[in-house]
Amino acid sequence: MRILLVEDDRAIGGAVRDHMAADGHAVDWARALSEAADFAGVATYGLVLLDLQLPDGSGIGYLQAMRRRSDATPVIVLTARDQISDRIEGLNAGADDYLVKPFDLGELSARVYAVARRYEQRPSPMSVYGGLQVNLAERRISVDGAQLELTSREWAVLERLLQRPGAVVAKSLFEDALYAFGAEVESNAVEVYVSRLRKKLGAARIETVRGVGYKISTQ
Repeated sequence: MRILLVEDDRAIGGAVRDHMAADGHAVDWARALSEAADFAGVATYGLVLLDLQLPDGSGIGYLQAMRRRSDATPVIVLTARDQISDRIEGLNAGADDYLVKPFDLGELSARVYAVARRYEQRPSPMSVYGGLQVNLAERRISVDGAQLELTSREWAVLERLLQRPGAVVAKSLFEDALYAFGAEVESNAVEVYVSRLRKKLGAARIETVRGVGYKISTQ
């Protein structure tokens, strides 16, 4: 998933970016609301991690503006404000979840997957496709009962496929999931990770739709 992180604190922002990247997400880190708006104008995000106190304004205002223009991208607020009234304000503005600093990065991962699961209309983190069983929240996967190990980028490709099981996913969407702004996109990266997944899941599990992209079999 591609994530927009809006955070001006370099220590916190760096820690969150690195942790989310280790989870297999592509993270664009904006240190001000104006930069966040620039990023959002040219990229599509699966989630926004939003601080409330930015150098050029309030995160609440940014969130309210998102919702006014019918932008339903899920938002998790990250803030040092710990009053109940602050939480209510954030949730009323359209936030999907709220984490008070300092927070545990493992908990952040769990919140990210929980929010993403709700938006994908999956009440359970476990998905079953024939002999393939996947728990995205816990990063567990098995084929015919045998547990597999995937790298963070293999997970990123698999998650993109599982967002629309049985539907074709364009190559550009995989690149969005794999790379943040400024990262060098390797021309054959998607093909490489799809090939690795096929070796682990079975060659017939992922189908190539020539000239368009890939889709995962739900059988």
